[in-house]
Amino acid sequence: MTPLRLIGPSLALREVEPEDTGDLLAIYGDPEATRHLSFEPRTREQVEAITARSVDSAQATPRTDYCLAVTRRGEHRLIGYARLATEPQQAATIGFALHPAAWGKGLGTETVHLLCALGFNILGLHRIWAARAPLNEASARTLLRAGMTEDGRIRDHYSILEHEWAPVDGLDTDGAAEIN
Repeated sequence: MTPLRLIGPSLALREVEPEDTGDLLAIYGDPEATRHLSFEPRTREQVEAITARSVDSAQATPRTDYCLAVTRRGEHRLIGYARLATEPQQAATIGFALHPAAWGKGLGTETVHLLCALGFNILGLHRIWAARAPLNEASARTLLRAGMTEDGRIRDHYSILEHEWAPVDGLDTDGAAEIN
């Protein structure tokens, strides 16, 4: 396996190494950094497992998961974690987390650009998508600045949110069902 390294104007993406655990814990163990992520702050043991899975994913054949350290260009220290996971039909999903000290400096946008370069230029993908927490407006701005378009809706899929639902007149739910 040839180690992956992508270099941008201010940042670089490289393979995750076991020595990155402490710097990754500074992100994934931080309540502010994980506020809009899909999990609670991680423990050292959990971050060690993430680091180990990231190292292992670089050895997989075929490789479908690219878990990468985000560093400042010319430096080695991890300041963020980026992931591109391939899917069938030449597609992939991306995600990233940066240390709060790196927020608000355009580094998220550059991280997305680097992930897109990996997907489109190196892997030959057709579609790259990302999701964000509904309250994470900074992430929305980052994805739009990076050139992504908000999809808006998934056709043939329907949903309703709790605050949108209103009971139908005449519907009697008193005692209609028991939930165990």
